[in-house]
Amino acid sequence: QEQLVESGGGLVQAGGSLRLSCAAAGRTGSWYYMGWFRQTPGKERDFVAAVRWDAYNLAYSDSVKGRFTVSRDNAKNTVYLLMNNLTPEDTAVYYCAASSRIITDPLRGSSYDCWGQGTQVTVSS
Repeated sequence: QEQLVESGGGLVQAGGSLRLSCAAAGRTGSWYYMGWFRQTPGKERDFVAAVRWDAYNLAYSDSVKGRFTVSRDNAKNTVYLLMNNLTPEDTAVYYCAASSRIITDPLRGSSYDCWGQGTQVTVSS
């Protein structure tokens, strides 16, 4: 069974950094797109960043561009999210997502067919 397991969340002060990891298991071959979304209570899950299998196509939301970096290691079937200069507005549950098929819109949650359980990121002011 395919599954994604996130790690690396936690509590950090504003201006600090965290690196999230998401390891994919139970699948042979690479995921086409792997990405990150985040959600706060009462709000929809929002796109954060995504990377295509060949790492040539990266996408970021405007709110994190220049501060966050998404990368992947296909040999380890793992995607990472390095978050720098964090602000309290980045506080959310972060979800890893992966698509097993070719997709044209990596910013949409419905493009992905596998999700992690989420990891909490809390940024204190």
